[in-house]
Amino acid sequence: MTTTQKERLHELLEPLAVAVGVDLEEVTLTKVGGSRVLDVVVDADGGIDLDLVADLSREIGEALDTPEGAAVLGDAEYRLEVGSPGVDRLLTLPRHWRRARTRLVKAQLEPGGEVVGRVTAVDDEGVLLEIPPVKGRGKKTERRVAFAEIAKARVQVEFNRKSGDPVLDEADETADDAADVSGDADA
Repeated sequence: MTTTQKERLHELLEPLAVAVGVDLEEVTLTKVGGSRVLDVVVDADGGIDLDLVADLSREIGEALDTPEGAAVLGDAEYRLEVGSPGVDRLLTLPRHWRRARTRLVKAQLEPGGEVVGRVTAVDDEGVLLEIPPVKGRGKKTERRVAFAEIAKARVQVEFNRKSGDPVLDEADETADDAADVSGDADA
């Protein structure tokens, strides 16, 4: 996909995402075998649910079927996939970090080295991380890291996330409240 085509797709699809209250994170058009796949990644504070994805997929499909959409994609067939970012998404914008609050992240730093910690606070300039003690000994510490210092960062998958931590418990309650509002008690 050319830069111009990507920009034009972004311009066409972003208003649709904004209208339903989500951020258009990424648009890619790739060739898989003999067919093309248009992958649209959206996200929002509190996450997105399947009903929203279905509605947005329908609206995107309709927009791409217009003359303006055909002018961007051409006449060749494509498969549309709309979804949320996966766990391997890079944290590149303050909103990504805000959505990762209470999550464990690993960040490679610009001057070298890395830091692993739990996101406790985020602002437009950087992030406050709670650094776990080395080998379980000692006390947790905090470290402020400016976004300018971060070369690359990702959320770490945690299979045994412990409860009893006020920050984690507050996040879990917020997620439960969001699930109740959306009507999805299993979120």
